[in-house]
Amino acid sequence: MKKICIYGKGGIGKSTVVANTAVAMSMKGLKVAVVGCDPKADSTRCIMGKRIPTVLDCVLLGNKGEVAFKGFNDILCIESGGPQPGTGCAGRGIASALKEIRDRDLLSDRDAVIYDVLGDVVCGGFSTPLREEIADDVYLVTTADFMAMYAANNICKGIRHYAVTSGIRLAGIIYNSRSMRNDISLVEAFAGRVGTAVAGKIPMSSDISKAEIKRKTAVELFPDGDAASSFNALADYMLSGKAVRCIPEPVSDELLEELCLQNGTEF
Repeated sequence: MKKICIYGKGGIGKSTVVANTAVAMSMKGLKVAVVGCDPKADSTRCIMGKRIPTVLDCVLLGNKGEVAFKGFNDILCIESGGPQPGTGCAGRGIASALKEIRDRDLLSDRDAVIYDVLGDVVCGGFSTPLREEIADDVYLVTTADFMAMYAANNICKGIRHYAVTSGIRLAGIIYNSRSMRNDISLVEAFAGRVGTAVAGKIPMSSDISKAEIKRKTAVELFPDGDAASSFNALADYMLSGKAVRCIPEPVSDELLEELCLQNGTEF
């Protein structure tokens, strides 16, 4: 089984990348699962065409009911869920989801599983996928904005903490160009500094927003478009075994600021 974690700053486009890449993999003949580890529970919306009950909902009801659902092209969808804002620890949902997945043996028939994990919250719960080594490869989604890069660098610190004693590795940076600053050179410079490479570039495309409002992925709805092509290329890269896997070397805040000033001026 190919086991992948995708991390990034909140709102950076992780769920879009996860859903579209999962669909791309499924259309290559793989049996794919998506596990949403974000309290918003929206990772699988465009695969299912709706929001699904979460694992935490199930736990709160006494572990009754289904937690895994089949969506587009037989993709297995699971959402960890989380408490109402301000009422509890979101990391509990992730821990509960991983336990239910193990106890119910939900992923044993899958060829690939992608975990969508929020990465800019300093909470041990969000490091559970790293700590428990549920994935082999970690990818970071970022734009060329400074705060997105800052979050990516902080996530590298967490990956390094667990990678030095496990087989988990940073396998690449996914550049999402949906930003006023469209500058892949900065992301390439950052990737080189931490020890990996840019694994894929997601274009600014109306195909993505048009598909999402219809609760679908761009890969499904616009298979011949540029966005679908980029997600297919990313899926191929992830499956190829050619990823530049590393124990990341996070940069200092000062060096990150310098990179942002020196690399790229295109806005």
